[in-house]
Amino acid sequence: MRAIWKGAVSFGLVSVPVKLYSATESHDVSFRQVHAKDGGRIKYQRVCSIDGEEVPYSDIAKGYETEDGEMVILTDDDLSNLPTTSSREIAVEKFVPSDQIDPMLFEKSYYLEPEASGAKPYALLRQALIEADRMAVVTVALRQRTTTAVLRVRDDVIVLQTMMWPDEIRQPDFKVETGEVKDAEVKMARMLVETLAGDFEPEEFEDDYAEAVQSVVKAKIEGGEVKRTETSTKTGGEVVDLLAALQRSVEAAKSSRGEPAESEEPKKARKAPAKAPAKKTAAKKTAAKKTAAKKSTTKKAAAKKAS
Repeated sequence: MRAIWKGAVSFGLVSVPVKLYSATESHDVSFRQVHAKDGGRIKYQRVCSIDGEEVPYSDIAKGYETEDGEMVILTDDDLSNLPTTSSREIAVEKFVPSDQIDPMLFEKSYYLEPEASGAKPYALLRQALIEADRMAVVTVALRQRTTTAVLRVRDDVIVLQTMMWPDEIRQPDFKVETGEVKDAEVKMARMLVETLAGDFEPEEFEDDYAEAVQSVVKAKIEGGEVKRTETSTKTGGEVVDLLAALQRSVEAAKSSRGEPAESEEPKKARKAPAKAPAKKTAAKKTAAKKTAAKKSTTKKAAAKKAS
């Protein structure tokens, strides 16, 4: 794993230098929108809803839409005046009982690894959390915005879990009409709960949907139902011929400069390629030596004949 943040946990006068790692990753199956005819990916253009023209990225600004539909455009100067922070401190505000925090508030999880100099205070904080059966409510600045989070222990590692703000939790706008519940029905429901009671084992559950998608894709590949497009960037697991890939790159570069590709060049040119410019001087010197040697031989023959 690669650390995404470095800072320190501070509680009281104790400071624990730590590294932050993402504790989760999504394995959700994703699909691309493609042209059914040839498998080409569908591209989206940034088009203005008013004039219908495509907008270059340099002309795109941030806008805040009001409740009545008005759009307020914010400039870089406006954004620079907003409260941001680059603090590298995870400040413990208080230690609260673990069952007081609604799990709905939890957002994203991170692992905290101590730096070498912070191993002992890290162990101290970890043990204190375990024995007190409490979580540490903290404030931390991630991506230049301050947020609340909690520290708790999982498998001997301190985990930081960011939390949503209270007003981000929606309240149900409906009422559940239960009607009258009889004692016999409650007793039967409790019997059912006891029958299905057990410990939670995450390994017992599998993502059947992802496995089914992989099976379908594998079957189509084995059946030859694969569309190769010019924009494809994945090889589908096949071995890539590096030399062939380099050759195609060279030909593409020649084509972009208007030069003929190797397949279009005369066969003689391919058999006897022109020598590099740096070797022309050497070739001229060799030719000069041959000419001088020939003249010398002619002179000696003429002298011998005359005698």
